[in-house]
Amino acid sequence: MKQSNLRNIAIVAHVDHGKTTLVDKLLKQSGYFRNNQVMQDRIMDSNDLERERGITILSKNTSINYNGTKINIVDTPGHADFGGEVERIVKMVDGVLLLVDAFEGPMPQTRFVLRKALEAGLKPILVINKIDRPDARPQEVLDEILDLFIDLDAHENQLDFPVVYTSAKMGYANNDLHGTSADMKPLLDMIISNIPVPKGNEDGPLQLVLSSIDYDSYVGRIGVGKISRGSISKSQELVLCNTSNKNKKVKINTLYTFEGLKRLEVLEASAGEIVAISGIEDMNIGDTLCAVDNIDPVPFINIDEPTLAMNFVVNNSPMAGLEGTYVTSRHLRERLERELLSNISLRVDEITPDCFKVSGRGELHLSILIETMRREGYEFAVTRPEVITKIINGVIHEPIERLFVEVPADYAGTVIETLGSRKGEMIHMGNGAGSTVELQFLIPARGLIGYRSEFLTDTRGNGIMNHIFVNYQPFKGDISMRNRGSLVASESGIAVAYGLYNVQERGCLFIGPGVEVYEGMIVGENARNEDITVNTCKKKHLTNTRSSSADDSLRLTPPLLMSLEKCLEFINDDELLEVTPKSLRLRKMILAKDVRAKADKNKNRAS
Repeated sequence: MKQSNLRNIAIVAHVDHGKTTLVDKLLKQSGYFRNNQVMQDRIMDSNDLERERGITILSKNTSINYNGTKINIVDTPGHADFGGEVERIVKMVDGVLLLVDAFEGPMPQTRFVLRKALEAGLKPILVINKIDRPDARPQEVLDEILDLFIDLDAHENQLDFPVVYTSAKMGYANNDLHGTSADMKPLLDMIISNIPVPKGNEDGPLQLVLSSIDYDSYVGRIGVGKISRGSISKSQELVLCNTSNKNKKVKINTLYTFEGLKRLEVLEASAGEIVAISGIEDMNIGDTLCAVDNIDPVPFINIDEPTLAMNFVVNNSPMAGLEGTYVTSRHLRERLERELLSNISLRVDEITPDCFKVSGRGELHLSILIETMRREGYEFAVTRPEVITKIINGVIHEPIERLFVEVPADYAGTVIETLGSRKGEMIHMGNGAGSTVELQFLIPARGLIGYRSEFLTDTRGNGIMNHIFVNYQPFKGDISMRNRGSLVASESGIAVAYGLYNVQERGCLFIGPGVEVYEGMIVGENARNEDITVNTCKKKHLTNTRSSSADDSLRLTPPLLMSLEKCLEFINDDELLEVTPKSLRLRKMILAKDVRAKADKNKNRAS
């Protein structure tokens, strides 16, 4: 493929603005599927977790051919916690499609992805999507985007961006609001005419930067990147290097390019093409493949630092090893090290042989890793998430988030009061769509831990919240987080209805009858702010007399089913979440009641 017939683009946007749906329509209208072929929606979201949650988690490559031009497309996540997936692919493309909802306009992640694209010097095309919405306001959104470009100090040539109006769901695009196109051709024409041809001398020495790492059980590790210069061929001997003095001779086993949803094996590829290679076990994201006689590593982009951390520890509860396949510290260490190869915004530090500090971008970033590991058969325990602080000029600084909230006017007062108690500072208040109010806050990242469920309760499920990291600021002071205690099991056994009936008066239960419990396991939330021990295994004493209606009054309230995110939000500093392929159990770090009471007493005395 000649360079003049290549275009490399990434699609970036806020979550739920329609990136993956747009890729679906481009693939379908490019003739990659039969007319009668049944295809699922969101084809690119092939991961089970992506399909269940309705979000894109990993950046993925695909391509289409249009009028003799090959367009390589990278679909990226829209959630702020997966910003590392966007950062690592900017060296792979020459332009971006900035997708914005015609009603919602620019959102927090829109600012983040646009800033990264502008810093990399990429050519933007603005795609105002969902123009078929009855409440669409494309002209106002265009003005807001222009203000955002100016606010981000875009260059003059970047401010002169083309605009296309689309409905990814209906499958059409137009150059203006009054267009009558029935397909995506106007968008494809705009890509070819506005996205620059890939740079790089085809006849020069090879230079290829690896921007992504995939894995195949048959061929092993697969590196994905764009050829910046020269050409590459199958079985070629090269040097794998980076700016940290890595220098190793390697040989390529297999070379692929992307065709639709598949990787196509080829013998050779040249500058400007996005390729995948296999046969090199030591390659990592950010490494450069160079010609043997011209070693020239490329500095990789700076990745934003993690803001949240939690400890992954080997499970030592009485039920350890009963449900998981991989339970030892060696298994846990190997899995986390393997995750580091592809998840560049993650950090792992070994505290003890049985405890690893894992740092990420946010609760969702870490919870996706936990859910992925448990589905693979791993069993372990995790601590409460905590923010990562820095000491700057002798002063403790903590990460600050910009929180965007849209709520019905009736609930605005409650939200403002709650966020104020979490050290949130309101910086904007305005009218939203209909009877809603738009609020913006600067709030410590630790103030948002556990807040989402409280927010949904306060707004009766009618509120929308998004947040994005801003900077580090001096420590804002103590925040009172959870104001309720835990109901802790006092003995091991099987929970029975009689015992649970007596316990449910104390608070909200997390388990029902027939569930196996152990001493120190958390079985519910106390209505008050202290922990109390309860006996869920208590059985009714037998008597000589028995009434036919004696047990009719034992009506149990259905237990609250705790998801992984809810568990992470609930646990306190002295508690753990036990994660197995089949169960999520909340427990105290110290299981024995008397030992726990003694430790609390010593802690209070020390404080």
